[in-house]
Amino acid sequence: MKYKALESWREEKRSAYLYRLVSDAESGTARQMLFLELAQAAERQAELWQAEIGKAGGTLPALYRPDLRARLVGLLIPRLGVAPLKGVLAAMKVRGMALYNTPLSHVVPTRIDQVGKRHGKQGGGSLRAAVFGVNDGLVSNASLIVGVAAASGEASVIIMSGVAGLLAGAFSMAAGEYVSVRAQREFYEYQIGLEREELDQYPQEEAAELALIYQAKGLERAAARQLADNLIRDPNKALDTLAREELGLNPEELGSPPAAAISSFLAFALGAFMPLLPFLLLHGPLALYGMMAVTAVCLFGVGAALSLFTGRQAWRGGFRMLLIGAAAGAATWAIGRALGVALS
Repeated sequence: MKYKALESWREEKRSAYLYRLVSDAESGTARQMLFLELAQAAERQAELWQAEIGKAGGTLPALYRPDLRARLVGLLIPRLGVAPLKGVLAAMKVRGMALYNTPLSHVVPTRIDQVGKRHGKQGGGSLRAAVFGVNDGLVSNASLIVGVAAASGEASVIIMSGVAGLLAGAFSMAAGEYVSVRAQREFYEYQIGLEREELDQYPQEEAAELALIYQAKGLERAAARQLADNLIRDPNKALDTLAREELGLNPEELGSPPAAAISSFLAFALGAFMPLLPFLLLHGPLALYGMMAVTAVCLFGVGAALSLFTGRQAWRGGFRMLLIGAAAGAATWAIGRALGVALS
């Protein structure tokens, strides 16, 4: 217990140190006073842990010294700004980073039943990831097949290379996505766990931090404090709100590593299969021409689909993706041709 209290004291002191640096970096903005008050709140929470350590018979250093990581981040804040470091700061228990996801003019709730409503589930992120996965498989395997076809015209070699490229790329994408989402989920779970512990240890201080964030978003001080106090009375609602407003997280959408890996595998495999399909159905030069046609149509379709997320005209996105794919194919064709001549 004494060791845990000491670690919590250090975390709060480190947070206060970083809050002050963030406040200095936000000088002249609406966020300056928010982070200064959060620094003061962190100092008060550190005093609570100091009292717990004293009760357990422990002692504290005469002077708090930030660790190497905190000092390094402290050097970067005035040079890079807060927004580029918001992920690092959030991992170091600096709250309020959700303010950098939306402008301060963003509409904030004024009643408990409005809290969290803007965080409805969004399917756009998954759809965009699927489109990019298909595009990766399409471009990489089409380029591989073109390069192998330029070096060796044997259909069996081309098909074997295409299948190998499909499987290797799909498994690689799946493994990378699993590790990425797993690490992200563990980070989010750790952050939410910290909020749960703090909510149990000092709920009123957490309510004060939440009120400051609502106030920084435009709510009047009294209304922000009343809303925060009402939320804190329901521990489950309070934890959900703290995760959303302090951390910028939706506890219901932390991501599933297996689902992410499977979807990544399928998306890449689908894209990689399309340029391989003509070689399974056709023979000779027709197979190569068919592959080029199928790939061109798919590239244009992927580019047009991406325009849903960029807001650009579909035909522009389609032609741009077609040109990128053609450039990649031409480069691998030239390399394959040169290798084929050198090895013959």
